[in-house]
Amino acid sequence: MPTRHYSLKGPFPEKPEPREPFAQEGLESDRRTLTVSEVTRQIKELFEQTFAYSVLVEGELSDPKLYPSGHLWFDLKDSQASLKCVMWKESVRALKFQPEQGLQVICSGRVEFYAPRGEVKFSVRSIEPKGVGALQLAFEQLKEKLQKEGLFADERKRPLPVFPERVGLVTSPQGAAIDDMLRILRGHVEVVLKPTRVQGEGAAPAIAQGIRDLNRLENLDMLIVGRGGGSLEDLWSFNEETVARAIAGSALPVISAVGHEKDWTISDLVADVRAPTPTKGAEIVLAQRRGCFDRLAAALEEQAFTEPAEWLAELTEKVENLVSNLLARSPQAFLLHQSERLHSLQGTLFARVLHLLEQSSDRVNGLAGRLNALSPLAVLERGYSITFDAEGRIIKRALQVKPGDRIETRLHEGKIHSRVERTDGGNYGD
Repeated sequence: MPTRHYSLKGPFPEKPEPREPFAQEGLESDRRTLTVSEVTRQIKELFEQTFAYSVLVEGELSDPKLYPSGHLWFDLKDSQASLKCVMWKESVRALKFQPEQGLQVICSGRVEFYAPRGEVKFSVRSIEPKGVGALQLAFEQLKEKLQKEGLFADERKRPLPVFPERVGLVTSPQGAAIDDMLRILRGHVEVVLKPTRVQGEGAAPAIAQGIRDLNRLENLDMLIVGRGGGSLEDLWSFNEETVARAIAGSALPVISAVGHEKDWTISDLVADVRAPTPTKGAEIVLAQRRGCFDRLAAALEEQAFTEPAEWLAELTEKVENLVSNLLARSPQAFLLHQSERLHSLQGTLFARVLHLLEQSSDRVNGLAGRLNALSPLAVLERGYSITFDAEGRIIKRALQVKPGDRIETRLHEGKIHSRVERTDGGNYGD
């Protein structure tokens, strides 16, 4: 039977003609006595005909209780009446928000009569908050809950490492997000990818498990957790409590890089650093390293030119003092002697200054060479690639594949799809 909804204000299916339980005429003794079962059966038949289809009922949630069985019981009230309601666990699992006391909602379901107890109840299949979407309400509820626990507090945020060497990625192995992040990180850090679903049923537990799995690996410095843009429904996995707690429990600093700049998720609020896009997340990994190089170069340059200048100023002051002493002694011979000494000191001074300048220049050139050797651009020129097997796993040893297997190699620009002809199974390290 197709689902049809009715408001309790109508319309309702046409009511059947009521049965006459009593004789229309005669004395009291002529009345036919009904059993309880007969009365409840007629009531049940009346309910089944009157509420033959699903109805929409608006009211206020009262005393909601979720039992260990997974079923949710509550009352639905307005100013004049109350209706006992139940939501079975299969429907409860589909709820995106937490039913709360006093929340104004619209429920869809069937009005039923339970004959063994003579009870009327509303069997609810879905609940929608009135005036606000279920996802938005769920976001606000979880945000308030985690904020009270202190998971968004600045004091629990950890600084990112300045020179990370190995970075873990928890994201989908397909799409523009992973391509952009690998393009930026390749040649600067080693990337360990944990392929996972980022959308749909089961995505949130998979993301949380990916975070925990990477935390068990050795020598990882930090994590990036994220995906590309999408609708609120597409990004919802990153608003789930299980993902938020996995990020909060991570021993490694976490960058949350979800969606576009306008998108904010619970993961962004819990993570140590929020990146507006996956591309920006990869750039943040390298930003502190580049900033450190810039500050070091500026400090060396300042030191190279400041120290000789200070030493020269000090010598100049000494020379001026000597000149003052010379002028204070008037005998001609003494003046001539001091004048010669002055010329000698000046020659020594200039030779010393020239020597220091040459040393500083050599030092600056040497440091510049070292900086150039450490430059990420120099590493890029060496060329790196990542090879995946048919399942999207990174191939680190030749023994992971066999002849005939298909493999995919990602380069600085583009991909190469190939088939294994032969493998050498030597142990060359990870």
